[in-house]
Amino acid sequence: MKNYVSLFLFAALLQACTSGAGTIVPLELYEEIEWGKARPNTLSGAEKSAGWTLLFDGSFNGWHGYNQKDIPDCWQIEDGCLTMKAVDGSEQTQDLITGKEYKRFALSLEYKLTKGANSGLLFQVKEGLQYTYAYETGPEFQVIDHENWPDPLEDWQINGGNYAMYPPLEKNFKAIGEWNQLMLIVDGNEVTQILNGTVVVQYTKYSGEWTKLRNSGKWSNYPDYGKYDEGHISLQNHGTKVWYRNILIKQL
Repeated sequence: MKNYVSLFLFAALLQACTSGAGTIVPLELYEEIEWGKARPNTLSGAEKSAGWTLLFDGSFNGWHGYNQKDIPDCWQIEDGCLTMKAVDGSEQTQDLITGKEYKRFALSLEYKLTKGANSGLLFQVKEGLQYTYAYETGPEFQVIDHENWPDPLEDWQINGGNYAMYPPLEKNFKAIGEWNQLMLIVDGNEVTQILNGTVVVQYTKYSGEWTKLRNSGKWSNYPDYGKYDEGHISLQNHGTKVWYRNILIKQL
């Protein structure tokens, strides 16, 4: 009987110690990507085994324009990258979005900026005639050459930030013309942004801090911002040239 009780207590202790097993560790997910080892827009054997799939295969398959059926004329595929034709700097209503919607996922990609370029990776985006821009619903991982932007910027507008919400914890971006490695992880309400191997933003959606920021700034004028927990992924066209490639996704 004593041995049975001892085994029972040991099993209970073991379960308590391992109850966190399966918890998402952002930088471990980042390490699953074999950055620069595979041919662009392909998966390595290790990435396939880890559950990653291609979101961009070198074509427009699986993408369309926001609130549109087709691909907007301002987008093109150049040297195996998604990029923009329009370079007048104007805010566009022709963002690209995925055909599918995603809820719990990790996404990785590489991007390269031109001087003064501005774009972004958005998620939890919803389409609808009541919306003009994808950012009216979807949070944004900021992609921008803020050092050469002509106007003063807030700290939450810096490359790597969560636009109009959280500034980056570190300025870990690469020089113009170099490829940056980006990862976004949405694990329920826990959101992590990684840039070049460094966690630059972490927040909990619907927390007191998040709610205060959401209601006190730019998004107070956009009642559906952050409203959805599942949605499309979007690449923003802001009338400047940015290259995107190696877009992978893993559903968690």
